[in-house]
Amino acid sequence: MSEQNIEHHKVLIIGSGPAGYTAAVYAARAGLSPVLFTGMNPGGQLIFTTDVENYPGYENGVQGPDMMEDFRRQAARFGTDIRYALINKVDFDSVPRRVWADDGTEYTADSIIISTGADAKWLGLPSEERFKNRGVSACAVCDGFFFKDEEVVVVGGGDTAAEEATYLASICKHVHLLVRRPDEDKERNIPSGMRASQIMRDRVLNTENITVHWSTEAREILGDEKVNAIRVQNNVTQEESTIECKAFFVAIGHKPNTDIFQGYLDMNEAGYILTEGKSTTTNVDGVFASGDAQDFVYRQAVTAAGTGCMAALDAERWLKEKGLH
Repeated sequence: MSEQNIEHHKVLIIGSGPAGYTAAVYAARAGLSPVLFTGMNPGGQLIFTTDVENYPGYENGVQGPDMMEDFRRQAARFGTDIRYALINKVDFDSVPRRVWADDGTEYTADSIIISTGADAKWLGLPSEERFKNRGVSACAVCDGFFFKDEEVVVVGGGDTAAEEATYLASICKHVHLLVRRPDEDKERNIPSGMRASQIMRDRVLNTENITVHWSTEAREILGDEKVNAIRVQNNVTQEESTIECKAFFVAIGHKPNTDIFQGYLDMNEAGYILTEGKSTTTNVDGVFASGDAQDFVYRQAVTAAGTGCMAALDAERWLKEKGLH
């Protein structure tokens, strides 16, 4: 493709979901004529979610796909150019910045807003896929309310699992936490089962309605239309047993969708993009990060939308400072 045929835009938004669509609404209303690339899953992780009851403005709750369609229509209403394509390569060393779509098309931009999100890590059990949104979840804050006063199971040994378990313990009848490592390292005489920080480990162990199942892994999720039990195996004795429950929460971490930005943007060890202070500014001039691609703490739709707004405002101010808007 010749240089004169390469499309140039003031603002490119990579990724959809609450962050991307909100950034698009603000950028479009500011007259920046944004182009948004939806990625492989237009609407992000919420298109795989059923009931959303904790997003403001939806009094009676809303289905995740329906909410994302509302976001998309609002962004389009103000003139966002929404393109159903995946950006799979970038060059942030060049000015203007360059990106390539999966069909090989090259684009350049004065500023770029990243909203590529993060995907929950799953165990890979066939039954896990079968019961997603029917008792299997990767977000206790999102879905815990639906299982109030019920028995639930959480799997994981890090801070995320400890936080999910203690949160669920405040609303559920009983929480069973599956940790695949043993309770202690006898040779060194130290606790080793949970990778969680000591304060989080202590919090779990001191919560009366949390039972920790050490050296235990989930083998199968059982149920008819919804989850009603988990078949587990002890790694030491190899014995199998069944835990009756109404929900199974997978808390083994998330993977941010930031691989294509490696080598350009500063990230933490898990791959989340680092931003400056309370802004969405990255270490690359004119590139801003929003949503779960940079938020490893809250990971909620409403906070993602908030950072999408911030990214658009940051981009607008940056463009004005550079005389590009």
